[in-house]
Amino acid sequence: MKLVMAIIKPFMLDPVREALTELGIQGMTVTEVKGFGRQKGHTEIYRGAEYAIDFLPKTKLEVAVSDELAERVVETIQKAAHTDKIGDGKIFVIDLLQAVRIRTGETNADAL
Repeated sequence: MKLVMAIIKPFMLDPVREALTELGIQGMTVTEVKGFGRQKGHTEIYRGAEYAIDFLPKTKLEVAVSDELAERVVETIQKAAHTDKIGDGKIFVIDLLQAVRIRTGETNADAL
């Protein structure tokens, strides 16, 4: 099993979710996060004062999948979240040692 974690632009969440749903992914965890990378932030003016915004809003998406499906999930996220602009995000794939469905006690691939 693999945990696929993607950091994407917030407005790309719906296209990514729709693409993963078409692939057959039934569950995912989404978290609003802030990130600092190559975009280097930007400045905003609020009530006449200029503020530096270093950490930009991002969306973190986590999907637990079987080993066979992991590469297709990565490709699907990459295609759906791609805007060809800086800040598109990153995808990380981590080995998942164990999964347990709390309600039924199913483990590993059955729990996904």
